[in-house]
Amino acid sequence: MTDGTNQAHRSGIMRFLPLTRVTSAPFIRVFAALPITANQITALSLILGVWASYMFYLGDHKNTLIAAVLFTLSYILDNCDGAIARLKGLSSEFGKRFDTFVDWAVNNLFFVMLGWGEWIRSGDAFWFWCGIVAAFGGTVNYIIDQIRDTQENAAGTEKVHDGPDDSIGDQTVYTSRLLRTDFCFIVLLLALFDVVWLLLPASAIGAQVYWALQFVKGFRRHHV
Repeated sequence: MTDGTNQAHRSGIMRFLPLTRVTSAPFIRVFAALPITANQITALSLILGVWASYMFYLGDHKNTLIAAVLFTLSYILDNCDGAIARLKGLSSEFGKRFDTFVDWAVNNLFFVMLGWGEWIRSGDAFWFWCGIVAAFGGTVNYIIDQIRDTQENAAGTEKVHDGPDDSIGDQTVYTSRLLRTDFCFIVLLLALFDVVWLLLPASAIGAQVYWALQFVKGFRRHHV
């Protein structure tokens, strides 16, 4: 692939906007006009995420649908806080760390509570351990992110904005980040058919693959 073709390929990838970013746009306009801070939005995202996880634990179809909506709102708010911080000049290292912590907490609590609920309903501890393993992978990735953020702050560098290269590993990592960004909509779709539990074994495996690829790629991070 020539440099020109490769550049066009990367440009095409970067023109793709995650659905979460698209749906957060009207929320950002509303929050920009209100006396609310980015950290308050992050805290609200955390509350909705914890609430959603509890509803997933309850597990019947009605509660699962409510949980999926709350989980989606948590994701949308999580995509608003950074934009509001920039618009209102409220960006801070604490806000960045708080946002990352909430991402980790909400996603890992989701897997643990979903697995716990499936264990209680089915009597099979396999589902609970799938949730634990998925959360373990998310925790390892969170630790990698913290190390990488510290390295970037020390070096004065930022995320890579030019899209992934043509290697399978880099393409896989970038695609995984896109899927993680819109994970809430995958959950919402599965909730409609009451099969969110399908995510447990898939995520238990996928989370380990993702952090391993991140580690092998030398902590290189792309902007999504």
